[in-house]
Amino acid sequence: MHLSQDTDEIRSVAIDDRAGSMMHIDVIGYIKSPFAQKFAVPRQPVLCPSVISTIHFYPPYSDPRAFEGLEGFSHIHVLFLFDRAPYDRFKATVRPPRLGGNTHVGVFASRSPFRPSRIGLSVVRLLKIEVVNGKTTLVVSGADLVDNTPIIDIKPYIPFVDIRSDATGGYASSIPPLKDVEFACATDMLNDREIVILKEILAQDPRPAYKGDDDAREYQTIVLNLDIRFKVGSKCVTVTQIKRIENGQQSI
Repeated sequence: MHLSQDTDEIRSVAIDDRAGSMMHIDVIGYIKSPFAQKFAVPRQPVLCPSVISTIHFYPPYSDPRAFEGLEGFSHIHVLFLFDRAPYDRFKATVRPPRLGGNTHVGVFASRSPFRPSRIGLSVVRLLKIEVVNGKTTLVVSGADLVDNTPIIDIKPYIPFVDIRSDATGGYASSIPPLKDVEFACATDMLNDREIVILKEILAQDPRPAYKGDDDAREYQTIVLNLDIRFKVGSKCVTVTQIKRIENGQQSI
C-alpha cells in the first residue's frame, strides 16, 4: 500500500489484491492532532475527551456542500489509514494491549492497526464545522489519531442505529483501569487545559502492555508541543521532565 499524489491535491491509496491488480481509495484529507508520534496515542477515542483535533480536506472534498446537514449530528465516524503501522504480510492473530500484550486473538476480533487494509475507525465528537475561503474543516474532540493521519471517509453517528443496548464487548467490556498522574517537575509553562490532557493521556499507562509494575525505565513522548519524560509505578505515573518544543506542531 502506498500514498500517491495526483492533480488537484487528491491523494489515493493503491492496494495490491491477490490477482495482482490495483484498487484505489481516495484519501479525502488528514487530521491535525496533538500527537506527534504513535507512542502515547490513546488506545480508544473515548479515553481522552479533552483532546481537540482538526480534520482538513483536499479539494474537491472540502466543498462546503459535502457537509450540509452534518451540523445536526453530535458525533461522527472517522475512517482513516494506519499509515505508520508496518505491514508486509497477513497475520491471523494479534496481541491486544487489553489482554496484557501476551495473549493472542484473531485480528478480526481486535482493533489492531496491523490488519490487511490498515483501515481504522473512530467515533469522535463534532464540535464545529468551519469554512474558510470555501474550504471546510471539522473541529473534533477525543480523536485517537497521530498527527497527519490520512482520512478516507466521514459518516454521521446515528444513535438509534449505532447504540445497541444488547451489545456485548467480549474481552473489552469495560473501560481499562487508570493510574494517578503526578508531576515531579515544574508545570508553570503549562496551561490548565494542557495539564488536563496530559493527565488523561498518561493515566492510561501508554507503555507496551506487557510491561510490569517493576519497570524502572524512564519513557519519553511528544504531545502538545511538549517533550514529556515519565516513569510508571504500580498505581501512579510520575512526570519527571517537561520541555516545550519551539517551532513544533501547534499546541491547543
